[in-house]
Amino acid sequence: MEALAVHLSRLDARAEEVVRVVLFYDTLMRRRVDLPALARASAGLAQCVAGIRLGGTGRTFRMAADGRAATTPPSAPSSALPVVLDEEEIGTVWLERPGSPALLDPVLLERLALAVAAVVERYGPARTTMADPALVELVISADSDDAARARALRLLGFPAGRPVRAVAVRTRLPLDRVGALICPAGQVKAAPLADAGVLLATGVDTSGLPSDVRAGVGAAVGPELSWRQARSALRFTTADRPVVEYAALGALALLAETPRDALLANADVTAVAALAADPEDLATLDAYLDTASLRRAAEVLHLHHSSVARRIEQIGKSLGIGLAEPGGLVRARLAVTAWRLTTEG
Repeated sequence: MEALAVHLSRLDARAEEVVRVVLFYDTLMRRRVDLPALARASAGLAQCVAGIRLGGTGRTFRMAADGRAATTPPSAPSSALPVVLDEEEIGTVWLERPGSPALLDPVLLERLALAVAAVVERYGPARTTMADPALVELVISADSDDAARARALRLLGFPAGRPVRAVAVRTRLPLDRVGALICPAGQVKAAPLADAGVLLATGVDTSGLPSDVRAGVGAAVGPELSWRQARSALRFTTADRPVVEYAALGALALLAETPRDALLANADVTAVAALAADPEDLATLDAYLDTASLRRAAEVLHLHHSSVARRIEQIGKSLGIGLAEPGGLVRARLAVTAWRLTTEG
């Protein structure tokens, strides 16, 4: 390439400069520089502010000609170019040159955009970050084909062939913080959807989640099915059971597939709905069902066991279910779970 530059310099001074720009970026890529270094080098070459922004992560690098991060307020780009990877636009590069663009600015931006795409493909985006919701929806949508889903996963930075699990969350915490807690040592992406936050992760550990985070966890069965499982599991969460793994639900998961009207039409579910009008009665029933013991339920509720026994007897009569019998406990648990699903939507 250097020999070509020498030859072109004898023919056309502009052609020589173009080749020198190409050589400049080829050298940077051989050195495997990162995105901040690319922005810094480009600003020095252009002798004006140069910027890189990735659409999927929102990360932005804006460097001045002296090699430092630009501190001046951003001005309208004098020229800009999209960054494209696998036929998908993943970001933008630009120059903020006072006045009109320089003659070689289009060449510089073209090479910078190619270099940025190469860096993203090699290293992927930041490990734990908010992601472009459109890309996340492509991954979990039942309408996406395999090629589109694989491309979206690649743009999100997930290694090819690695299992990806979905987690549905409801929380007041920032989703990227929850993602960092769920998958501290692996790749994770977070995005808000209409009814729940979605996390895509190569590994899931919910042991460090705060108690006020509700999370439903899907299995590693492909992101589309895993998301459906995660949303179903989220419906089974309660204040006492804030994290539910779909795999642990077993046959209970079938309740989530039962139409809401059919659940509400069941006599046991209707009886639980009436009982739930009194939070104290519902808490007593929950404690008894969770412990299957009057004495242990009394400990949970901080009451004398005889008081709990009287309440449970009365609750059983209200429900029409024999709560002293194993079959009655199963029936009551199913009815309470089904009722909660109707309130979760």
